[in-house]
Amino acid sequence: MAPARFQPSSIKNKIKREEVTRKLKKSKNQAKLQKRLDQAKVEANDPAAKKKRISENVPRTLDNTREADPAMLSAAGPSSAQHVEFSNDIASDPFADYFNFTQDPTIPPKVLITTSAKASKGTYEFCDELVGVFPGAEFIRRKKGKGFEMGRIAGWAAGRGYKHLLVVNEDMKKPNAITLVYLPNGPMAYFKLTSIELTKQIYGHARATPHNPELVLNNFSTTLGHNVGRMFQTLFPPLPEFQGRQVVALHNQRDFLFFRRHRYAFRSPEKVALQEIGPRFTLKLRWVKRGLPAVQNFGASPDALEISVGTEELPGPPEETPMPEQDEESEMRPLEPVPVSNPPKDNEYIWRWKPELETTRKTFFL
Repeated sequence: MAPARFQPSSIKNKIKREEVTRKLKKSKNQAKLQKRLDQAKVEANDPAAKKKRISENVPRTLDNTREADPAMLSAAGPSSAQHVEFSNDIASDPFADYFNFTQDPTIPPKVLITTSAKASKGTYEFCDELVGVFPGAEFIRRKKGKGFEMGRIAGWAAGRGYKHLLVVNEDMKKPNAITLVYLPNGPMAYFKLTSIELTKQIYGHARATPHNPELVLNNFSTTLGHNVGRMFQTLFPPLPEFQGRQVVALHNQRDFLFFRRHRYAFRSPEKVALQEIGPRFTLKLRWVKRGLPAVQNFGASPDALEISVGTEELPGPPEETPMPEQDEESEMRPLEPVPVSNPPKDNEYIWRWKPELETTRKTFFL
């Protein structure tokens, strides 16, 4: 019969009990260290032993215990059923114009960035950061009142050559969501926004240059993930300017999209150094809808409509004046209603997050 294991708790004297406990803990740690050192000596002479140990001791994580999803794209390539699904998706792909490369690939797509009504200073600062991230972005301040519904703004932007509408929402005077609309016909996606750090809050950050950045989309493994990735891809020009050495990374991990921007430098033929530029934030997809944002009470006559650029609010021209094409330095940009006769009053969901979808932590959708 094996002898009973000594327990320090059986010692009545507190000081003696603590001393014995420390000695036992120290001896246990020393035994572990000696075991690791002996194992390292064996593996130094036999590399196969190290490979065998690593292959037999794979830690269980949320990523490698992910449940198989029919929409996931296997590493061996899509099946015949997925080929049919892909061909159908390509036929109805709203981003096909971007990937046909019929236009100059160095020209960045025009992106209109605005906010929700009555935005605060923190939201405007975050929008300024986004203008620096997307090469073709332009910020226009949104006024409150009738005629400034998101659907009307989307139609106004589509009629002036914008390819995206990005609306930053806020709650409690902090940015909390982003609505991204692909123009002119949709779709649109809504993301929750968290963990924002502006460039000035990142220690030792680099300075951005006006070069078109490279884009890295990582770990988008389902059909929905590919569509979301392609939507973000259309925010940047197809051909980056490599001399700028800037890279924007969007990393998907457990359906959280981590946004980072870095500049890389080649220290040697084998080593590359990274310096973060900023900003950094995290997105979580909540829904994807077809078409442009719905417009409620479209028949109602809007008020005198105008949008101000920058911090100044300037009146627009009279209604009968035709709308000329204006550049970024223009001082006034009047807003018109959506140029359609019967805009949608509601939108069809392509995908929508619900709390019951996360009954298990092993199910992911991107």
